[in-house]
Amino acid sequence: MKWKHVAVLVLLAVGCLSAFVFYYGFGWSDLASLSFYENLANPSIRIVKVDAGLRKEQVADAVGDELGWNTDQKTQFENAHLALSGTNTSMEGYYFPKTYMVGKNESPDDMSQLMFSEMNDEIKTVTKPKTTKIINEDTALKIASIIQREAAGNGDMRLISGIIWNRLFAGMKLQMDATLQYAKGTPADWWPPVDPADKNIDSPYNTYLYPSLPPTPIANPGIAAISAAYNPQTTSCLYYLHDKNGIIHCSATYAGHLANISKYY
Repeated sequence: MKWKHVAVLVLLAVGCLSAFVFYYGFGWSDLASLSFYENLANPSIRIVKVDAGLRKEQVADAVGDELGWNTDQKTQFENAHLALSGTNTSMEGYYFPKTYMVGKNESPDDMSQLMFSEMNDEIKTVTKPKTTKIINEDTALKIASIIQREAAGNGDMRLISGIIWNRLFAGMKLQMDATLQYAKGTPADWWPPVDPADKNIDSPYNTYLYPSLPPTPIANPGIAAISAAYNPQTTSCLYYLHDKNGIIHCSATYAGHLANISKYY
């Protein structure tokens, strides 16, 4: 085989590996670890990719489909809080989204514990300014989950966080569409479009109807959203929207918000 053919094959292999790493979210540091390749070649290992912003039911599907779980096992995974504490306190928001390499026979209880542990470890890495160190983890994850669902990308997250905090400090209702989606979500569509009539849904997750934060996170946020919850952008804005290109526009007044709606829609 000619050297140029070898070079082409090497480039193709590197390209395939790069695409693999990009899709699954592995860091390039993983490539330097021999155990990474050993795990890839191990037939008893499964790669489970969990995206940020999913409800726990969606996480159960993503994990369970890869590990061959049945419906009962997925339900067991969703109800991990019962095994942990015997209470009805949901663990929504604590299933940390990332790519996991786990055994093909990983149980629902073990997998949920792994994800909760990962969330605990990741939160410890987030920089927390002195002014926000009093924020408890549960509050931070509720806000982070809303940020995750409301943002058009990581670049929006700190601004949306600042607006959420501004509304909370002003005693305003949050009025976030993502919380309405959570309230009306069903297995047919976990994140359905929001209609004006939905603002009357009698649910504690309806932040148009009820003040303050919802009773639990509405999704499982990634590290960028968690960091944004702890590190909001300083802003005078109380309202925002995304235009048709996904660019965020905010205003300090409702009149300014109406002007933005007229301008961008």
